[in-house]
Amino acid sequence: MKNDEDESSFTYGKSFQIWVDCECEKRKITNNLMKASEITEEFKAMTFDNFFINGAPKIVQDMHRLATKYFEEFEQIESSKQNSIAYLGQPGSGKTHLLIALANLMMAEKHKSVLYFPYVEGFDDLRADFEKLEAKMIRMKEVDILFIDDLFKPVTKPMKDGTRVKVPQGSEWEVKQLYSVVNYRYMNHKPIFISSELSFDEMILQMDEALGTRFYQMCKQFFIHIDKDLGLNYRLK
Repeated sequence: MKNDEDESSFTYGKSFQIWVDCECEKRKITNNLMKASEITEEFKAMTFDNFFINGAPKIVQDMHRLATKYFEEFEQIESSKQNSIAYLGQPGSGKTHLLIALANLMMAEKHKSVLYFPYVEGFDDLRADFEKLEAKMIRMKEVDILFIDDLFKPVTKPMKDGTRVKVPQGSEWEVKQLYSVVNYRYMNHKPIFISSELSFDEMILQMDEALGTRFYQMCKQFFIHIDKDLGLNYRLK
């Protein structure tokens, strides 16, 4: 009887395939994700590196750190209900820049699909062409990461007493469509990025309790509210 073959005898004469990720393939994947994201060319240039924090107020530096922390911990939180991130409050403080930079990095480094949805323009487009609605709602539900920018963007309206107040935008139809998307993502643990001038309390009290509480539950581990401070609005500098 022959002796059992040693380990080396199993390898001679046999071929093996070794798969190695190449940079060109990674770039191709990233480019395809970028094209599908609906992020503008201007926004594609936004990164953590060109978000200036040297000498910036502490809250702005905290915003930068939170986005970095989210990226580093994404694999650990991705399958949980608290897997989303929100920047709320003061306009012009860098909320959109940081979330776009984070979205760009998620596509480039983690190969996650992203859909950018600017709240006002996005719903204006859907109202103008209802044939797009079903397909867009499916994409918003299924994409790896949904970024809703300027959620419930307030507009200034005159009051009877002559004062002017900011009123959040959100028709009953918009809230209904948005709830369908958000509830699906909430139930299926799919991340959302949110920028908004409203706090979670304002969303709950002024817009829709069920929607606002879901946003809070999803983002409670990763959110910052920037208090009203015109000094933080870089557009005024």
